[in-house]
Amino acid sequence: MRHIDERYCKEQYDENGLLTDFKLTYPDDFNFGYDVVDDIAVNDPGRLAMLWCNPEGEEHRFTFADMKYWSDKTANFLSRQGIGKGDMVMVILRRNYQFWFVAVALAKLGAVMVPATFMLREHDMSYRLNGASIKAVICTNAGDIADVVDHVVYMCPSVTKRILVNCAGGGTTPKGPDGSFQFPDNGEPYGPALSGPAGVCALGCVRKGWIDFNTNVRVSPSELERRETKATDPMLMYFSSGTSGEPKMVLHDSRYALAHIVTAKHWHNVQSDDNGLHFTISDTGWGKAVWGKLYGQWLMEAAVLTYDFDRFNADEILTMIQRYRVTTFCCPPTMYRIIMTSSNVDDYDLSSLTYCTTAGEPLNPDLFEFWKQHTGLTIFEGFGQTETPLTIANLVGSTPRMGSMGKPVPQYDTHILRPDGTECDPGEAGEVCINISKGAPGIMREYYRNAAKTAKAMHDGWYHTGDVARADEDGYFWYVGRNDDLIKSSGYRISPFEIESVLLEHGAVRECAVTGVPDPLRGQAVKATVVLMDGFEGSPETTKALQAWVKAKTAPYKFPRIIEYVDELPRTISGKIRHVEIRANDAKRNVESHDGLDAADATAASDPKAERAE
Repeated sequence: MRHIDERYCKEQYDENGLLTDFKLTYPDDFNFGYDVVDDIAVNDPGRLAMLWCNPEGEEHRFTFADMKYWSDKTANFLSRQGIGKGDMVMVILRRNYQFWFVAVALAKLGAVMVPATFMLREHDMSYRLNGASIKAVICTNAGDIADVVDHVVYMCPSVTKRILVNCAGGGTTPKGPDGSFQFPDNGEPYGPALSGPAGVCALGCVRKGWIDFNTNVRVSPSELERRETKATDPMLMYFSSGTSGEPKMVLHDSRYALAHIVTAKHWHNVQSDDNGLHFTISDTGWGKAVWGKLYGQWLMEAAVLTYDFDRFNADEILTMIQRYRVTTFCCPPTMYRIIMTSSNVDDYDLSSLTYCTTAGEPLNPDLFEFWKQHTGLTIFEGFGQTETPLTIANLVGSTPRMGSMGKPVPQYDTHILRPDGTECDPGEAGEVCINISKGAPGIMREYYRNAAKTAKAMHDGWYHTGDVARADEDGYFWYVGRNDDLIKSSGYRISPFEIESVLLEHGAVRECAVTGVPDPLRGQAVKATVVLMDGFEGSPETTKALQAWVKAKTAPYKFPRIIEYVDELPRTISGKIRHVEIRANDAKRNVESHDGLDAADATAASDPKAERAE
């Protein structure tokens, strides 16, 4: 093992092994591709970098030497397509292994990777292609995302290259009546027959206007000379999956990769020995993919598991953990909840797991207790944003407090501030802000091409996250909500997350979202939009039971005066609940159908499944 992480940081610990101080150190020309992937490839070539598989039965074990070989070939191919330093390249590759070849190759070329999800529609796509002046699109052939690109590319003059990857299924291969995959009958290998070195990038594809990635990469040279890049050069850009408005373009430099040492080493607690295997569940279009499947893990020289599935299935995920003996595991609370409600965890051997984490949205106490009961493991929560790496967490060596997202990580100087910039007292809610006055490597460079929003978020020496939290006397942070999501009722500020957590403890509730609706007496009334468990029906009796449940567990003024029952909740492309859409729909129904009624009565009147408290 090279202990590469130790080259790039200085750390201090307390007597329990808890990180107390962390500072990055790096040369001006740091490049993740050359200085991490290639270094390991040359000096420890047989070290496992990624174990990859798909539902069709294809499997590959990629060493770091393999990653250097394929990323160098990919870089040479992309360079021949005119892609170089500073070019914006959109990458839509789901969980195809080619994503890792491309990510490392673009870093080596000094180009900017712009990951995107395969769920984008035409408006989303044209907004992104034009907004970032995307030069090339590298896209999977799974699903219809290539069609979406074709439908809008004529309106996007910056796009000069469309490059298509044959992903060999990715769980999208049709199945016959007996449930078996119906592989193409064209004489080419497919599924298990593609496993092993000979099957890597073995399948080409033909589509008008597109360049075949696999075929061209295979014939490209495997030797690449180092290009000149700087640690402060743009490397990665995400379109934020915000819950309101058009997404912002979040631009990061190469130091963002280094900042994820804390993520992998001190939060995921990855194991770098021969038996260690980390599994983060995330589509590569979402920022959590590079949190848990690339930068920090490979800086720790640890192997990752990637399962290239089409739709999340709890039993499939548990099978992967059992089959491949996963040691560390991370997924968002929503997926833990699906596992809890749709599978029997006790049917699986999860004894290989040593550490579990979660991020992306707040962890509800019932999930915390469920996982502890069935696996014996604590879920260690972490917090960050598209604009940041991990910033608040229950780190290795800490003692989590149920419901708390942990303490600020030592990498950043993080505080809870009032609107006037003064620090909040313990127990007082305020905005989570990060001190950037002396630099904060890993925090975004800017909102690309949006100076006004950049200035709003980064000013007076602080990065303003827009997230509201409170801290207890011991420095643990407790999530309250987004600034825009807080409910102000009768002079009280009510956290939607607090009410959601209480409702989720009730056996009838599968999912829920709490929002505020205008109320002439209170300013806002608390509304809960609820997805019920199977076997329960939305009725006045159910509503009264849920309201009584909340009243018994929180202050009386916090209970939901309106409960609406729905089949599913609106979500962003990254899976977060869109509270803003629920509020907008309520307002629309009120304006269009019930002008003159108070908002709570309007909501109940406009939907027979919405119940109003008397």
